[in-house]
Amino acid sequence: MFKPRIRALSLAVALTSISFGVFAQDSKPIVIGVPVGLSGANSVVAPSVVQSAQLAVEEINAAGGILGRKVQLEVADDASGAVGAQKAFDSLIFQKKVDVLISMETSAARNAGLPAVAKGKTPYIYTSFYEGRSCSPYMYVNAWVPEQQVPPIVDYFMKEKSAKTIFLIGSDYAFGRGMLAFTKQYAESKGVKVVGEEYLPMDGSDWTAVISKLKAAKPDAIITSTAGGAPNVTLTKQLRAAGVNLPYGNLAVDEGTAKSMGTDAEGIYISASYVTGIDSPANKTFLAAMTKKFGADLKTPNDLSVPQYEAVYAYKAAVEQAKSTDSAKVLPALAEVKVDGPRGAIVMNKQHHSPLTMYLAQVQADGSVKVISTFKDVDPGQQCPALK
Repeated sequence: MFKPRIRALSLAVALTSISFGVFAQDSKPIVIGVPVGLSGANSVVAPSVVQSAQLAVEEINAAGGILGRKVQLEVADDASGAVGAQKAFDSLIFQKKVDVLISMETSAARNAGLPAVAKGKTPYIYTSFYEGRSCSPYMYVNAWVPEQQVPPIVDYFMKEKSAKTIFLIGSDYAFGRGMLAFTKQYAESKGVKVVGEEYLPMDGSDWTAVISKLKAAKPDAIITSTAGGAPNVTLTKQLRAAGVNLPYGNLAVDEGTAKSMGTDAEGIYISASYVTGIDSPANKTFLAAMTKKFGADLKTPNDLSVPQYEAVYAYKAAVEQAKSTDSAKVLPALAEVKVDGPRGAIVMNKQHHSPLTMYLAQVQADGSVKVISTFKDVDPGQQCPALK
């Protein structure tokens, strides 16, 4: 077990490391591939993901690398979609010959990239919350699934807002439909009626017709599940402009995106495995290190970027346990290693997924989030029964 704490190396230690050649001159670097949506729907949040990966690699290299080898990043734009992902995965796996893929992506991008992962037999840590049940012997997931994220919002609306009806709005692809299918099933099992369910294409931006149907249905609350980033921004702005002030649960907005929305995001309810306000030494140290490294250019750490940081450390631990970057040895180790990071202890041992502490929170006027309730070690449920 290791802990990704940020420790300042003394000058003497640093000089000693250099003099003894921490990175052997003939040692090939370990290369981490990061396919991510620098353009398209995820472009709002992707920069924060890259920053988290950069900090993790910098810390690891400062401490001697992995098995004495330097670590480097190869970032590729997947354009937040299937076509871009196929190109990005092929380039990283077969041209750049990366040792591992660690990335936050849309479900469309992930699904399009998985055949290349299987062909290349490349370890892949998926760091994005998603709709669940995406299974591959080469993929591990350290972010939440519907079983962990949806119940806190639905239960809160029922108990605290007396909601008996809800309206669902999403992006028309695997994540949007998958999340809302689970939400509908869960809500109806609790006696809450779904009075409408509407979708726009992932790149859609005019929600006028959907909002008209929402108003006509007169629900007690709304729950949305759009592609992370731009669709969240456009939908929320148009809801506010239309005067919609119902209890609003957003299954896809992260803290960074909420801040970018300004006052439009005020009042949104979120359920997340990470918020910047987590009061732990590990999180405080992480936030201080991010601020020191990026200064005024820092993008708000969030529930999409922090899993990226922790996943780099999970890969480090797995390689060190396996004493090799050979995927046949690293893959089983990924289910065993524990990372004590900003979100707490994370182990991907539940059918390649992880139990997570979840936070029900509400966005405040300044874009920060106020935690309402905490749910410890929420199990991801049955995701990939065929995988150990």
